[in-house]
Amino acid sequence: MKKRVWAGGAAVALVAIATGMWFVAHSPSGSVERFLARHWTRPLPPQGDPPPQYSALEASLASKDCGACHPKQYDDWRTSLHARAVGPGILWQFRIMNQSEANECLRCHAPLAEQKALAALEQGWPGAPTAAPPAYVTAGLYHEGLTCAACHVRKHRRFGPPPRTVPTAGTTPAHGGFESQPAFEDSRFCAVCHQFPPEARQLNGKPLENTYEEWRTSPAARAGLACQGCHMPDRRHLWRGIHDPAMVRQGLKRELEVERVDGHTVRVSASVRSVAVGHDFPTYAVPKIYVGLYLQRSGQAPRELVRKVIGRTLNVNLDREISDTRLRPGQALELAADASVPIGEATIELRIDVAPADHYERMFQEWRTRPDTQNPHTAALLREALAEATASRYRLDSLIVPLPRRTGERQRRADN
Repeated sequence: MKKRVWAGGAAVALVAIATGMWFVAHSPSGSVERFLARHWTRPLPPQGDPPPQYSALEASLASKDCGACHPKQYDDWRTSLHARAVGPGILWQFRIMNQSEANECLRCHAPLAEQKALAALEQGWPGAPTAAPPAYVTAGLYHEGLTCAACHVRKHRRFGPPPRTVPTAGTTPAHGGFESQPAFEDSRFCAVCHQFPPEARQLNGKPLENTYEEWRTSPAARAGLACQGCHMPDRRHLWRGIHDPAMVRQGLKRELEVERVDGHTVRVSASVRSVAVGHDFPTYAVPKIYVGLYLQRSGQAPRELVRKVIGRTLNVNLDREISDTRLRPGQALELAADASVPIGEATIELRIDVAPADHYERMFQEWRTRPDTQNPHTAALLREALAEATASRYRLDSLIVPLPRRTGERQRRADN
């Protein structure tokens, strides 16, 4: 990292805008590919000096300052994983990484040059800037993770999706307006971080992060439904996914059927189908979904009949794939079991337990015993990271059916 990372040269020239308009029309000759190549230059360059006519609020890169005029977007972002992209789960790792390794993580977790400079200062890495940060760089910017400016600001110019309405003529645009770019509604915008390149590490022929390619070959892509259609509905800055029970629930269709074979035996069958997920379920190698059938009799603890796992399981060092049981769009997990149950009051439950951070739980638990993490500060961060990962587990509402009483009788329940 260069010591002059704060420097940016001359003030950025304002883009010419039509009188009374808030945005700069996207050039028809431009392309999404060319825009993304410019917009996501790696590493991102420093913003440089803000235009002299900018107020402190306009020049700021802090998300809370963006929220002064965009409160809805800011309030949504604060609840998202993007806002927590720099937390104990990555900070403890920075204490045992070298700067080059950490910058590979920061390219998505905190991509602004100014964030990397603050990280270098905090971690004591070589080449950290010696001068005080400019006024537009707030102390907490590094810990904001994937902040508003990471997607929307380059050289103090603002970029965003095409506006839905034309502002009233004669109004004065803040920060010189913004440049309208259709790339913000294109899945390739998300692929910058949610798709590892072919030259990156692969296990069994698959990159560790392969979400864009999974989407590209899916029915959702063929239907023209971009990532933003599900993860940013109505342009909301939510990015809900595996951590959100409602998001997971709406992507699945469950069926459960129980048949009374005779006076002592029932046959249970169930399926969990991925019906509204635009990529593998779950994508990436971190989450796990545990699906099980359980017999519940009055006054007794539930008895597990069968349990299966949906997910991609890698070893802790990320150099070996143990299994991959994820569901492609439209694919179903099937479960079946026979149980010896005399006629009486009892139920069968189809249970789905979600562990959004399963790999991290295993990884953090193992690293707690390694010599590299025994420093008190590192150990404290690691404990906090493990607690957060474990706390993210949840259970979806279950499907439950009573056991039939007559031979040949069936009881069935399914999602609408």
